[in-house]
Amino acid sequence: MKAERPSTVLFDLDGTLIDTAPDFIRCLNDLRHQHGLPALPADHIRRSVSNGARAMVRVGFGFEPEHPDYLDRHTAFLDLYEAGVAVETRLFDGMDALLQSLEYRGIPWGIVTNKPARFATPLVQALGLAERCASLVCPDHVTDRKPHPEALFLACKQVGADPARAVYVGDHERDIEAGRNAHMKTIAVRYGYIEEPETVDLWQADMVADTVNDLAKLLQ
Repeated sequence: MKAERPSTVLFDLDGTLIDTAPDFIRCLNDLRHQHGLPALPADHIRRSVSNGARAMVRVGFGFEPEHPDYLDRHTAFLDLYEAGVAVETRLFDGMDALLQSLEYRGIPWGIVTNKPARFATPLVQALGLAERCASLVCPDHVTDRKPHPEALFLACKQVGADPARAVYVGDHERDIEAGRNAHMKTIAVRYGYIEEPETVDLWQADMVADTVNDLAKLLQ
């Protein structure tokens, strides 16, 4: 990658570009409080954030979709999250400098996420990223979610970038699989919301970054 300038750098959102865990933790523990349950430790919730609301209901209440109370908890969690989608969420430390470096070098960057636009769009706007990112692709914009490559191809089309020279960065195995399916270079980030960080080395990513600083060096 050092030998060839990437046509674009695409990022997963939660756990890769931004730290959304504090708001997930707050909302889940608020919901548990409403049901007379004590707060769960932040670390216990954090590692499941990339798996979305279904994982939050499982972690918070032990409910799977077939449970009679699952839909009620799932809906309530999403409503709480939508009402406070960017209260504590921030870019990961060092990420703004990384994005500025890409922008300075004229390399467009975008976001490809499995987070629905209902949450992703206001979140990106609240963080001041809407005018900076060249593409924001959510499940609402495609037929097939990651690990299918459709969203990555759409982002490249919107950016005007060659997928074969693009890079996709993510903190979940499905991100790396999606990047491979799109024939892109892939970087797995171990600082994200990963239940078993040691398994990252098994994802077959082209590169692994333990920190945002590591990621910045890989993208130089």
